[in-house]
Amino acid sequence: MKKIIALLTIVGCIAATSVMAQGGGGFGGGQQMDPAQMLEMMKQRIKPQLMEKTKLSDSEADKVLEVQLWAQSQGRGLRDLSEEERAAKQKETADERKKKLKAIPLTDDQIKAVDDFYEEMRRNRPQRGGGQQPQ
Repeated sequence: MKKIIALLTIVGCIAATSVMAQGGGGFGGGQQMDPAQMLEMMKQRIKPQLMEKTKLSDSEADKVLEVQLWAQSQGRGLRDLSEEERAAKQKETADERKKKLKAIPLTDDQIKAVDDFYEEMRRNRPQRGGGQQPQ
């Protein structure tokens, strides 16, 4: 009986380690959140910093986060594209993002402040997977 329990414990530990190594466990571990959950998380974690550094109002910050979430969703799945197709899609998304930010309405100075905020976030985020992040 002790051998069976020991064997089951070992198998359970190996299975748990395998799931964690594949990104299946913990926050940000490869699990997909639905857009509403992601937006709510962004509002809790990013919005206070965004408002402080860009001097946006509460409603402007909410709209910026919605635009940013949209832009991030557009960036998914670009790995399968050629370099030229990826660059064209990224430019198209950036142009549309800027139009959406102007429609909030934000001034050019506010848009620059938002862009600077997200650039700083990109520079400060830890690298994942041991390699460089695609840009």
